[in-house]
Amino acid sequence: MSIKAKWLLTASLVCLSQAVCAQDQAEKAFADEVVQCAAYYQIASEAIGAMNAPQMQAVGERLKISATDAATLAEKYRSAEQVAKDIIAEKQQQIAKLGGSSNLGGLMGQYKELCKTVVYEPQKRLDYWSMVTM
Repeated sequence: MSIKAKWLLTASLVCLSQAVCAQDQAEKAFADEVVQCAAYYQIASEAIGAMNAPQMQAVGERLKISATDAATLAEKYRSAEQVAKDIIAEKQQQIAKLGGSSNLGGLMGQYKELCKTVVYEPQKRLDYWSMVTM
């Protein structure tokens, strides 16, 4: 094999490994966001359920479904067991951010719009992470 051919092969492998590495980083960042959304949706649905307000029951049910959808999406990138552990840890962190308050305003401000995209337009968000991690 000529020196030029060896150099091209080496350069191709480096580029390929960098692309694979960037894709892995994008998928990890995306999966982390999906877990955050699953936790947010669980917290929100539990808070609404605790209100005992019949007019909010439909909202609470939609949030439960979104939590399940997010967890299912995360399982495309991690094992179900790992997703369950990650969601528990993330819920604890988000609840700690509330500082004992039941006011979800802070969490809603951070996650409400983002999670709509993350969970229901996942390719759009994965594309974002692919660009960021290049």
